[in-house]
Amino acid sequence: MKKDILLTVPSYFRDDMNVMGYRFGKGEKSCVVLGALRGDEIQQLYVCARLVAYLREVEREGGIMPGKSVMVVPTVIGFSMNTGNRLWAPENMDINRRFPGDLQGETSERITGALFDRLKAYKYGVQLTSFYQPGSFIPHVRVMDTGRQNPELGCEFGLPYVYVRTPRNADLSTLNYTWQLAGTCAYSLYAGKTREIDENAAEQTLRAIIRFLNGRGIIRSDMTPGHSVTVISDADMISVSAGTAGLLRRVKFAGAHVRRGEQLAFVINPLDGAVKEVLKTPLTGTLFFVQDGPFITEHSPVFQVLGNTKA
Repeated sequence: MKKDILLTVPSYFRDDMNVMGYRFGKGEKSCVVLGALRGDEIQQLYVCARLVAYLREVEREGGIMPGKSVMVVPTVIGFSMNTGNRLWAPENMDINRRFPGDLQGETSERITGALFDRLKAYKYGVQLTSFYQPGSFIPHVRVMDTGRQNPELGCEFGLPYVYVRTPRNADLSTLNYTWQLAGTCAYSLYAGKTREIDENAAEQTLRAIIRFLNGRGIIRSDMTPGHSVTVISDADMISVSAGTAGLLRRVKFAGAHVRRGEQLAFVINPLDGAVKEVLKTPLTGTLFFVQDGPFITEHSPVFQVLGNTKA
């Protein structure tokens, strides 16, 4: 294992922030796995830490294939992780909305510009990321529809779903999108929780990455079989939003199978406890995403329901 300093962000008031990459093997830049781009992505950091420990043992046993190399970057914004701030604190910016960056721009753009220069040469890119809303997903692979995507290859992770997402304007400056435009075969993995460690989802995500590295001939290691995979798109998903604000009491959680008309959650008046609204599923399917904050605002999405799909 080699430790590389990918970039350094100087600071007047504390130690400089070094972004570290852990490199295994030699030769072709085969795959890079990137963890926390936001300061609250604890689960993503944890999965990367476990992956570094795993690959260290694989390399010791001669399991990195000749002429191949893989890099793991556990986190990019250590400053924000230290303070628990989701955004890049000095500018209040989302780092994952600043790609491909600008070496002459603001600090957040210089960070993403320097990072992208180091990572764009890799054949495969895997990002462990999180949703803009707090909540839980069914672990899945996500890829942007850029015209260059390869969802079939994403099936090699062996997670239940590969979600091909139609990009919105805000997505055009994300790592997944710009990676693809630069020629990297890019995938985003949603690893269950964000702000807390979910051991089961972390294990599932770790095994998915190992399965992909094995399938691509980058490492040789024991692996467990994956799921039967279904490729889905935005057309397969329905959002359930709250029509009013209040406390949110969920009765169904991510991964639950629900039938049309079934109760999902109650919106409660935070002062007198009265039920203001009952949220119900408009179709039979699986809860793909569940917002897990204690409060909900008016017209905010609470659930994403995946309609019944054929595996």
